[in-house]
Amino acid sequence: MSHTEFKDWPAMAANLIPAIKELHKGAPGVMKAFREMGAAAHEGGALDAKTKELMALAIAVATRCDPCITYHVEGARKHGANRAEIAETMGMAVYMGAGPSAMYAAQALEAYDQYADKAAG
Repeated sequence: MSHTEFKDWPAMAANLIPAIKELHKGAPGVMKAFREMGAAAHEGGALDAKTKELMALAIAVATRCDPCITYHVEGARKHGANRAEIAETMGMAVYMGAGPSAMYAAQALEAYDQYADKAAG
């Protein structure tokens, strides 16, 4: 396993703490509700904590959220995810990041065709 130094993920998480605290001060009601929503999403149920973190990580990658990636990689690791599980989850993230784009691209072409047909009368 090789390691790269493209980004310092643990430092990113640590460096975001002051900014997140400021956001909590500036929008306390919204951030309280966000915290409560996160707690509800992480509650026990049919899915275990590791699975939920892997799902969040896949979504973080598909939506291209660097801070989300660092938080959910560490969350998944803390809940027992190994490198192979992270890699397999990333395979799904890549697939879903590309698949939805293809579906929306088809819809964009359909929208164009409908507007063009309407304009042509």
